[in-house]
Amino acid sequence: MRQRGAAILTALLLMALVATLSTAALRQQARAYDVAAAERARVQAAWVLQGAADWARLILREDGRSGGADHLGEPWAITLQEAQLSSFLRASAANGTGDDEGVTSSEALHNAYLSGGISDLQGRLNINNLLLERQVHEPSLRAFRRLFVALQLPQAELELLALNLRATQPSAEGAPPGPKPLAPQSLEQLRWLGLSTLTIARLQPYVAMLPERSTLNINTAPLPVLMAAIPGLDSNQIQELLTARARSPLSNLAEAAQAIKVPETTFSEALHGVSSRFFEVRARLRLGSFVTQERTLLQRDGLVVKPLLRQREAPQGASVQ
Repeated sequence: MRQRGAAILTALLLMALVATLSTAALRQQARAYDVAAAERARVQAAWVLQGAADWARLILREDGRSGGADHLGEPWAITLQEAQLSSFLRASAANGTGDDEGVTSSEALHNAYLSGGISDLQGRLNINNLLLERQVHEPSLRAFRRLFVALQLPQAELELLALNLRATQPSAEGAPPGPKPLAPQSLEQLRWLGLSTLTIARLQPYVAMLPERSTLNINTAPLPVLMAAIPGLDSNQIQELLTARARSPLSNLAEAAQAIKVPETTFSEALHGVSSRFFEVRARLRLGSFVTQERTLLQRDGLVVKPLLRQREAPQGASVQ
């Protein structure tokens, strides 16, 4: 009996050991599967977002063929609402531009949804316009002051920004002693130069960080930016300008002055314009529970559209994996 009891106990212990090892193996396999699935989703998302940026470059290049003014009635300004990605691939296959691999990709991306749009960055005040030949550019600084007043932002932060931005320039005379701050490449990095996180968030729709000085496109700039960038115009005249450009895009500054019945000297060719070279592409991809978003800065010169900067963003209401 003792031997039989010992044998039963040994068998039970072996069964418990096998069950424990099996459970651990299944958990490890499930974890490996989750890691592989997340990596696959990340790679697929990277390719799709890259494709969205390339698509935007193609749209801007085709728009550049026609030349002329850039305005909000052009194809590039149409926002893409969230749409199922496989619908685009099916349409491509139906038009004879797809292949078997594309159909397979359509099935694999059945739960993928893409949204985004292109924005004209020259419809915003350019941070780098604050400097001209390593000195603070007073007309641009006054424009930023008016914008800060309109948005009820602290003027002290603007003065600190201009001072520190000047200090980032090589061999800037009169710059504060000590190590030079790094030159920012994006709006978020303006924290280095003295702007608070709240100020940057409020400025986000109205300012841009471009790699060089630029003119303001009065065909695409919103009302607060136009109020700040065109001194001497009241809110009624700015509203007339918005109405005139909505009715017919402004082809030159003289036409803009005539539309609101002001002297041509109201606008400056050094500060204002009707066309743009810098654009921003925002693309958001939802792939099952995986959500990611990217922002790409594009520069267009003629028919050449090249990316200058790509940044991953945290989508609102979702976590980036």
